[in-house]
Amino acid sequence: MTEPIPSCPKIVVLDGATLNPGDLSWSSFEALGALTVYDYTAPEDVVTRLENATIALTNKTVMTEDIMAQLPMLRYIGALATGYNVIDVDAAAKRNIVVTNIPEYATFATAQMTIALLLELADLVGHHDALVHDGAWESSKYFCFWDGSLTELCGLTIGLFGFGKIARRVAVIADALGMKVLATRRTPPKDSDDIPNFVTLVSQEELFHQSDVLSFHCPLTPETQGLVRKETIAQMKDGVWLLNTSRGPVFQEEDVAAALETGKIGGVGVDVLSREPADSSNPLLHAPHCIITPHIAWAPTKTRARLMETAKENIRAYLSGNLINMVF
Repeated sequence: MTEPIPSCPKIVVLDGATLNPGDLSWSSFEALGALTVYDYTAPEDVVTRLENATIALTNKTVMTEDIMAQLPMLRYIGALATGYNVIDVDAAAKRNIVVTNIPEYATFATAQMTIALLLELADLVGHHDALVHDGAWESSKYFCFWDGSLTELCGLTIGLFGFGKIARRVAVIADALGMKVLATRRTPPKDSDDIPNFVTLVSQEELFHQSDVLSFHCPLTPETQGLVRKETIAQMKDGVWLLNTSRGPVFQEEDVAAALETGKIGGVGVDVLSREPADSSNPLLHAPHCIITPHIAWAPTKTRARLMETAKENIRAYLSGNLINMVF
């Protein structure tokens, strides 16, 4: 770092309510500098609010090259998330601005959400709960009833696209449910990699061809953007289920919706969309057999508290000259 760190740095949180709507506390950050927390910051207000700031924290507020060029005091941008695509890291590097993120904080919660979406497709819990509350069970002449096809997962094959820590947790749970687990990864396994003996590594083509359920656990890159599209859907089993708790643009949503309409895809469960908040024109909102949750895999209180603690430790490390969790 070429610039000295102020003894009492100005720390600004641009969109604190995204991470902390009021059930957690920012108080531990106050020992690190002069703290200002905004619940939300509109794009046109970013520069004004970061005037004279040393440290900016953002979850979804975009930090562009133009913004950084207007903030000569800015030394550090912390992403309050694992993904940091809202930050122009190349521009930050040119200005010697440190960028950090929060790796792995939501491993357990995201795996949990993946399985929740899978179980919802299998057992239609929400659908039947709504029917019961609407009086359908009360009016039934039978002791019990069900609407739609329910699925036993034991014996089915789940394919994991990406095999990082989240996917590994999903694999453990899927194995406990009696499912066969396949996975593919970007890099070949090393001898030191601990691949569970119940997981079979296969090629992408084999994964798409053999899986009854496909679950996506990959970063958004030029290679994964639009990965699930008409051509790759054609490689999949008829009636395949798709799960996505990674990034929305991994799916070409128009093609996924069309395949749901024809039955080529039997069901979809996603916690992410290509545009968030959801746009009413998104074809998945109107497609059959499609469950959508509003990007909440990371939202359990314990999970967000872990994120905040890591963000604080990232800043503490930076101020002491020992950088951790840098993304470039």
